[in-house]
Amino acid sequence: MKNIQKHYSRRSFIQKTVLLGAAGMLAPAMDLQSKVMPTMHMTHDDISLAQWALVQEIREGKWETLDFARIAREDFGLNGIEFVNTLFEVPTVNYLNQLKKNADDHGVTMVLIMVDAEGDGCEPTPELRKQFVINHRKWIDIAANLGCKAIRTNCRGPQNLDKKEALKWAAESYNMLLEHAIPAGIQVCIENHGGVSNDPDWMVALLEKVNNLYFGSYPDWRRPSGDFDNVEYLEKMLPWAVGMSYRNQPTEQLTAKMIKMCHNKGYRGWYGIESSGREAIRQGKELLEKYLEI
Repeated sequence: MKNIQKHYSRRSFIQKTVLLGAAGMLAPAMDLQSKVMPTMHMTHDDISLAQWALVQEIREGKWETLDFARIAREDFGLNGIEFVNTLFEVPTVNYLNQLKKNADDHGVTMVLIMVDAEGDGCEPTPELRKQFVINHRKWIDIAANLGCKAIRTNCRGPQNLDKKEALKWAAESYNMLLEHAIPAGIQVCIENHGGVSNDPDWMVALLEKVNNLYFGSYPDWRRPSGDFDNVEYLEKMLPWAVGMSYRNQPTEQLTAKMIKMCHNKGYRGWYGIESSGREAIRQGKELLEKYLEI
């Protein structure tokens, strides 16, 4: 499988895109600075709904995952949905087929699956790293079955870790996972959910070390805080962005700045609204449409 991963390195991709460009086959919106695999989801800007934005409604029993496509289309007029694996009721074949039918019926694209509670991408032992890979393989298969393009993972690492050692652990985990993801046509990305994944420089080092077009970032637009500069983080993650975990910022000015930064840097893809609650979702849609002009 190592030969498969080499085939999708950054350098080999640039060589191929130069030839394709000469033949006029590149999508006009594709940015050659992007370090992830261009897909049908990355040739234009669009807005999706992250399931976690309405997790409270699901927990209260107001609707379930089989209703997600309908909620996104009828309640918000959105074109895509981003699942959370822990909110799947029973991911049997019949259940997945019904999800696909519901998405087709409502004209909604299933974008990705956010994977939680299946281990961490920066585990300190070989046994735990192997288990992380085993646990995530099934979600790669489910994503492929549904027609999604990616799974989102967590990569925090244990407390008080040595970041150089952590880099080795994570690179090993994701290289193993990519052996399963590449043949399935599924990208693997990391969202900044604490630990080392909050460090943009460490993340850049990991992304460069793995150096695979199927491996990328999924920036969470968390609000700025004393120990987290969300604008700096977004800027450093943009070249590897598989998607965007969009959240409304404290001011419209900051929201506009971040949206325009993505567009100006060449990102073309889905903005998954994860702002909590219906009012915040509608506000996010309005702001994205305003500043992306879509």
